[in-house]
Amino acid sequence: MKIHLSSRDEIMEWSFGEVTKPETINYRTQRPEKDGLFSERIFGPTKDYECYCGKYKKIRYKGVICDRCGVEVTKSIVRRERMAHITLAAPCAHIWFLRGVPSRIGLLLDIPLAQLERVVYYTGYIVTRVDEDAKKQVMKELEQEVASKRKAIKKQDKQKMKQESESLEQSFDKAKMEITSIIPKKVITELEYQHLAMRYGHVFEAHAGSEPLVAMLEGLDLKKMFRALVKELQDGKVQTRKKVLQRMKLVKSFINSGVSPCSMFFTALPVLPPDLRPMVQLDGGRYASSDLNDLYRRIINRNNRLKRLIELNSPEVIIRNEKRMLQEAVDALVDNSSRRSQGVQQVAMSLSRRPLRSLADILKGKQGRFRQNLLGKRVDYSGRSVIVIGPELKLYQCGIPKKMALELFKPFVIHELINRELAYNIKLASHMVDDQHPVVWDILDQVVSGKFVLLNRAPTLHRLSVQAFQPVLIEGLSIRIHPMVCVAFNADFDGDQMAVHLPLSEEAQDEARTIMLSSLNLLKPASGEPVIEPTKDIVLGLYWLTRLSIEPAKLRVFASPEDAISAYEHFILALQEPILVAYDKKDLKYQKVIDKYLKTSAGRLLFNAILPSAMAFVNADMHKKNVRKVVSELIRFVGIEHAQPYLDSIKDLGYQHATKSGLSWGMDDLIIPHDKKAIMNKAKEQVAAIYEEYLNGYLSDTERRSRVIEIWVGVEEKLRADLFASLPQFGPVYTFIKCGAAGNEDNARQIMAIKGLVVDSTGSTIEVPVESCYEEGLTPLEYFNSIHGSRKGLVDTALRTAHAGYLTRRLVDVAQDVVVQEDDCGDVIGRLITHEQSKRAGESFTSHLLGRVAAQDIKHKRKIIVKAGLIIGHEACEHIETSGIDRVRIRAITSCKTRFGVCRKCYGYDMGREKLVETGQAIGVIAAQSIGEPGTQLTLRTFHSGGSATAVDITQGLPRVEEVFELHNPKGKGALAHREGVVEDIVDYGTEKVITIKVLEGLATKKSRTKKKGVDEYVISGMLGVLVKKGDEIKKGQRLSEGNLDIHEILSVLGKRAAEEYIIREVKRIYILAGSDINDKHIEVFARKMFSRVRVTDPGGSKFLPGEIIDRSRFFETNDALRVAKKKPMHGVQTVTGISKVALSAEGFLSAASFQHTSHVLIDSVIEGREDTLRGLKENVIIGKMIPAGTGFRPVVDF
Repeated sequence: MKIHLSSRDEIMEWSFGEVTKPETINYRTQRPEKDGLFSERIFGPTKDYECYCGKYKKIRYKGVICDRCGVEVTKSIVRRERMAHITLAAPCAHIWFLRGVPSRIGLLLDIPLAQLERVVYYTGYIVTRVDEDAKKQVMKELEQEVASKRKAIKKQDKQKMKQESESLEQSFDKAKMEITSIIPKKVITELEYQHLAMRYGHVFEAHAGSEPLVAMLEGLDLKKMFRALVKELQDGKVQTRKKVLQRMKLVKSFINSGVSPCSMFFTALPVLPPDLRPMVQLDGGRYASSDLNDLYRRIINRNNRLKRLIELNSPEVIIRNEKRMLQEAVDALVDNSSRRSQGVQQVAMSLSRRPLRSLADILKGKQGRFRQNLLGKRVDYSGRSVIVIGPELKLYQCGIPKKMALELFKPFVIHELINRELAYNIKLASHMVDDQHPVVWDILDQVVSGKFVLLNRAPTLHRLSVQAFQPVLIEGLSIRIHPMVCVAFNADFDGDQMAVHLPLSEEAQDEARTIMLSSLNLLKPASGEPVIEPTKDIVLGLYWLTRLSIEPAKLRVFASPEDAISAYEHFILALQEPILVAYDKKDLKYQKVIDKYLKTSAGRLLFNAILPSAMAFVNADMHKKNVRKVVSELIRFVGIEHAQPYLDSIKDLGYQHATKSGLSWGMDDLIIPHDKKAIMNKAKEQVAAIYEEYLNGYLSDTERRSRVIEIWVGVEEKLRADLFASLPQFGPVYTFIKCGAAGNEDNARQIMAIKGLVVDSTGSTIEVPVESCYEEGLTPLEYFNSIHGSRKGLVDTALRTAHAGYLTRRLVDVAQDVVVQEDDCGDVIGRLITHEQSKRAGESFTSHLLGRVAAQDIKHKRKIIVKAGLIIGHEACEHIETSGIDRVRIRAITSCKTRFGVCRKCYGYDMGREKLVETGQAIGVIAAQSIGEPGTQLTLRTFHSGGSATAVDITQGLPRVEEVFELHNPKGKGALAHREGVVEDIVDYGTEKVITIKVLEGLATKKSRTKKKGVDEYVISGMLGVLVKKGDEIKKGQRLSEGNLDIHEILSVLGKRAAEEYIIREVKRIYILAGSDINDKHIEVFARKMFSRVRVTDPGGSKFLPGEIIDRSRFFETNDALRVAKKKPMHGVQTVTGISKVALSAEGFLSAASFQHTSHVLIDSVIEGREDTLRGLKENVIIGKMIPAGTGFRPVVDF
């Protein structure tokens, strides 16, 4: 798809006629006015196959143009396609090319924007022609006049002669300056023009408005201008280089696109089809009209008035004012929000003083055409309702209310009614459905069987927020969902709603069945952990089932597991009683058991009975962590496709025993620690003693505060420990918390012991703790104190959600076109993963390796564990861990050689499927979702590191992720050694510290503040800790202090790979702190994207300009083409770019325009005549084609 600047000829070509009247609809006849904005003669009939006057009706006259009213007999839908035009009485500048930064008209004519605006809005004149001969003649005459006056002055006395001589010289200099200043393209005010025109009218011509600018643009020789600019760039100064490059790019764009620069001015204005700017009659007889009609009406009124004034030969001042008003009306139509006159915002308003929505406003923003209508559409065959739990459902089922299902499947039911000949037409069948005829329910049951529906819970943060289920028809009005899918949807049953969508086509049903089914989406795409998780009651039931009671003096022995279960079923054995069981040693289940007898309980035997027969016996309490572990092992053992029956059995067993346990938590179960009073009194004494020390001057206020807080934290810990020591181990409170079904130790402490310390609205701890617990009740003051933190928590959550949503949107936008393109790119470099790195990050070494492809053979004592090019699975990971291998080179996305995407080998496992990723997988979107989805759990605050004197605000949480991805200059920036050397001195100036390093080679870097040779100085914040000491030997790229590093600096000092590693490590660290695990590969996708731009240093034989930043894939592709053509290849340097800039500089203008700064992107694209190859997903969604990913994947073809 191509976009370019339209010329007047093209506008006239699109047009079906000229709109000359501002009228829209005749209020008496309710029909469009002739030659008005809704004219049927121009735009087509309002009724299908019927002309305006009614002479021709019906389809037999198709294509006939009525001789009476001039309307073509055709379908009324043409009113959505046919355009018209308005011929302007004076040319008008397009506000985007006039006001966009930089002004394209200004750049081309080399006139500053402020001066250009004065000309366009008739407050200034531009000199269009200077008669150089006449100018020389005037100068000659002036000099002669001055010479004669000098002679006359000499005859007077000395005093008078001096005064008049000075006056004459001043007048001469002024006149000389005036004459010499008259040069082409000079902009002068009206007063200056009148003054100069009176004196030197024959020397020059100057005009106001757009006409002179159009004439200037017509007179430009672009090729000659480009050659002059190339010469200027070679000879020019560094200061002007940027502007010259901008002008060169603009001129080159016009040359390449073949569009005349005059097209930046309107002489004919296109009029949008009327059905795209409708006028609707409301109930009260009034009309609701699109704002565009108002804006067009203004233009037509002013244009007609201007034509009349020109015909009447009105005074120039009146005509100029009307031209200015016409220019403003055109501005308002194109972009009303960017209009301003003399620095004051002048927006076109409606009668109700509301700014009118112009063409640009209709395109941009969340409510604009791109994001509201093209990327997000309303769909039919959908419904929504409140969700409730469906404990009886299978994992792949959901309960749909019968009435909702009847509406969703209505066309299918109607089809079946007609097929069975129970109805003879659609109308009758539809009535039967609406009347809910008894036979309809039988047909509905038949229609629904074998079909799948999609359930979606907003906010849709990752792909698991939309899953397919088999509908089960239920009574009532709420949707029922399986309890174990709640984690994936982040759903609970406190009033959450879900939307149901019905895939209509066979292909869509097939995809729902084979790809989107909930029983196939058991793993998180972000980390590969199970996302189907037993929670709440299920965990409680399993824990109660598998826990052991107090051991009797003598353990009973059973001959086999079956005997023990039989004894329990006959009430001979208690469920939790520890027993000894004999087992079959050949049975795979018991291979890991060492003892002669298996010490277990009937409950544990029952639990293992529902697991696969060959899976190792699980002999442990099933608290939440262990259940998660068992589910993970189960999925790995039987495979994702076969796990569903076992997971449903675990759910059923959990519910069954949760019911049997009869566990509940009541007020009688709450025990307040008996020694609470004594502990509190002791703490108060300690606090009083500290305050005494403070008053005596032994402590500073900061020290006093931190010690008081320390005491109360100790009290909280002591009371918590006492509370859990006093709680009965088999009581409900202890059981609920221990098994992880509900609540945690902190909740219990606040309910039964002490609420403790709370924070204020700034997030800092209030010294005075809330001494009461909830069971005792809070005093009014305590309640007031604890409210600060609660309110802050709610506000933070709301802000964080918006912040995380915006980050996700940027991530999706930058990576949406990253798709797995091929099987293998043949890369051998990859990424080196070391044990030391993983240990520093607090992660296991093998977590980086699982599911990746080995770049080189992984050997241990000459034995190959994994061959190069093969996947590193679970077994290989265990082998690597036990053999003590500490460095492995894996294939990585950052080093993948595939252009316009990545290859399967460099990506490795699809974490959500635990198998090698398929070609066509949209890994960019998955990466964005994996990073964005847990984003809401990250904090927004910049943490204060402790209360010590060396503390400094270091950005953490969401702002830090943004800082890394957007390449913002880091707060609390750390120092990085640029070269090798020895630490000569470290000086602390309080607010800043200076580290001086004596360099071992060469001269000092540019960063150095000193004049001494061979010395580098690094200045850091005084709050940051220094990581080196005097006399230390420093390596190039070594960290010298705490604080976040600048990625640009890492790139220049250590190179691309080190910078990529830093990005991966830094983002991963923030998510690990928040308790979210994200696989490296997702962050690698963005690291790759940030390094996907190259700055051209030497364009060689290509069409690019020096300094231009282009896509890395395009750079290599162009060089390949240049080598084939035996031309000089171009050279460039690697750059690192923030994700928003990468998204905005995307090759496809549709994707960039629908992201941000729509008008900027479109201005650039239009002038360059940019072509969108529709490689990404967004571009295809916008134009309504199938996306080039998944089942619609088509390999990239080089254009």
